[in-house]
Amino acid sequence: MLVIYNPTAGRRRVRRLWSVLDLLIGHGVRLDVVETRHEGHAAGIAREAAETERGRLVVAAGGDGTVAEVAAGLAGTSTRLGIIPLGTANVLAAELGLPSTPKAVAAMLAGGRARRLWPGLCESDAGRRLFVQMLGVGFDAHVVHHVSRPVKRVLGKGAYVWQTLRELPRYDFEPIALRADGREFTAGSVIVAKGCRYGGPYRLAPEADPSAPGFAVVMFERSGRGAALAYGAALPLDLMTRIPGIRRIRAHEVVIDARAGLPAQADGDAAGATPLRITDGAAPIDVLVAA
Repeated sequence: MLVIYNPTAGRRRVRRLWSVLDLLIGHGVRLDVVETRHEGHAAGIAREAAETERGRLVVAAGGDGTVAEVAAGLAGTSTRLGIIPLGTANVLAAELGLPSTPKAVAAMLAGGRARRLWPGLCESDAGRRLFVQMLGVGFDAHVVHHVSRPVKRVLGKGAYVWQTLRELPRYDFEPIALRADGREFTAGSVIVAKGCRYGGPYRLAPEADPSAPGFAVVMFERSGRGAALAYGAALPLDLMTRIPGIRRIRAHEVVIDARAGLPAQADGDAAGATPLRITDGAAPIDVLVAA
């Protein structure tokens, strides 16, 4: 079993990782642990592993961004993806109902069942990027681009709250023009979702199906600082599916033609800037979940 580990996690997350690995070793599982050194490194390691015998199961140990990188390396192969959730929000883990205790995670990796995950693909001037949970353009992406990694390591999700309050006076809240399957819309912010959840266990797009092609396109029709604060307050209360001013549609292709340079985020990591074209990935990936 190959485990690809993002070493930017804090000490507590490292202890959680080794708790899982010790349990696997105790059950006779042979492990190869590789640390990533830079952005994109996980995808290269996973791609190489998928071409060898050890590539029958590749495990991503980290947050949603690390999982997405490993998934990108496995795309188009029959190699299964395992996940040890070590990120700040672990949104995909919540989406798939993955366990959180070391014992349960180890049991899943040793004998879980496979579930299909159909990722999305974003194309921009910066290149192509696979995402597994969601892609956002607008204020949330602006916050992601500016959040401090050291602060994030110390405060966890609180780092996003802190950065949101700092960025509110600075952001222009320019309207975003987009086309979804050829239909034209305008919104204050946009989330193109593969899964139902956003920011952790909170529901945003109940019609989303991570196992099937296509997206739930969530458009925040209200804009400005007051609207951003209202949406932000509704999220931890799990009220995003009921708050007014949010429109949801299904689509297979989303083109965002906002002015060049409007920031985007994918799976909680900075993902370049507009203009963007978002489509289905070429094929699904098998992900291990609890048996």
